[in-house]
Formats: sequence, structure tokens, C-alpha cells
Amino acid sequence: MLRGLAGALARQAQACVRSGGQVLDFGCGTMPYRAMIENQGAHYLAADLDGAPQVRIAPDGTLPVADRSIDTVLSVQVLEHVRDLDTYLGEAARVLKAQGSLLLSTHGNWLFHPHPEDHRRWTRTGLVVDIEARGFRVESMEAIAGPLATTTMIRLAGYAYFLRRLPLAGPVVAAALALVMNLRAWLEDRITPAGLRDDNACIYVVRCTKAAA
Repeated sequence: MLRGLAGALARQAQACVRSGGQVLDFGCGTMPYRAMIENQGAHYLAADLDGAPQVRIAPDGTLPVADRSIDTVLSVQVLEHVRDLDTYLGEAARVLKAQGSLLLSTHGNWLFHPHPEDHRRWTRTGLVVDIEARGFRVESMEAIAGPLATTTMIRLAGYAYFLRRLPLAGPVVAAALALVMNLRAWLEDRITPAGLRDDNACIYVVRCTKAAA
């Protein structure tokens, strides 16, 4: 799943990140995609609530960033943790230049994982509706891991949680099981019809354009 997510983000970034542009990572965490952005010659701005970002998100969710000053907003696995979608996507739209891009990923189907909160899972259609109702036009959407692969990964998460608590052999067995289950999930995703996978994905990667005012 992580390899699939990274690959989809890299493909979509080719279409919306330009050399010399300003890219704001809105909810950057440990900044795992900084190198991807900088390798394309863009200027990377990290924004988060805590840690040591270049841009500190205010407690009310707003950004101390000028209107229409950013070329691309990056949001990776953040939206499901956002309590107020209007503020979050509204701020993304506000700071983007005209025809600026939002590159976003979030969950369709996955386990509850508060960080610090976890609020939503989307259908493909529902995610498009929620994004386009808040100032964007969806240009492209990629599905990562269909239902068969996702259920295998959910089982693996449960097994690994139990095994890693066992002394000595537990972590070794968990690592071996992870290898087997990841291979199984890869094969399952290859045999899943594209339509079924696209409408029932674990993760969606969405590239959007700021709608005209």
C-alpha cells in the first residue's frame, strides 16, 4: 500500500508540481514527501500543528499564509483526521493561486487509526462530492489496493499486533508473515477487476484544480 501510494503521488505530482513553484504540505508530519517535491525543483513548505514545521497551523485550522501565494497544496493521509472539512479545504483553496492544484490522498476503507482523531472513510463518489463542494474540480483519481488486498492487509495488521507482543520469536514470525501476506495482497490486487478496485479502494489519490471564483 505504501509503495502504491508513493508511486501514485509521484505520477500525479508530475502533472501539478512545477520547477520553481511553491508547494505547501498541509499536515506534513515527518515530511516523507519533501524529497519528492524538491527533486522536481519546487520549493517545499511544511505546515503542521506541532513539531518544527516552517508554517505553524493555528489552533482554529487556519494558515498564516498569504492568499493566492501557493502553486500546489499537498495533503497526504490527512483528510480523514480533519474535524472541519470546510476550514481545511477552504484554507487550501484560499492560499492557492488561480488554477493552483491540490494533490490529496485519504482513505476509502481502512482500520480506525486516531492521530489524534479519525473521523471519516469515503466512497469514491462521496470523496469527489466533498472536495468539489469546497472550491475544487477533480481532475484525476487513482485507487490504491482493492477490497481483496485490503482485507488481507487488515488481517495482517491484527496478526502482527499479536505476534510482536510475543518474546523472542514473535517479531521474526511477524516479519515472515508480513512478507507472505504482502505478496498475497499484491496478487489479489492484480486479479481484482479494475472497476471493483476503483470503487472499493483502501486509499484514493486525487489531483484537483482550484475552481474559478
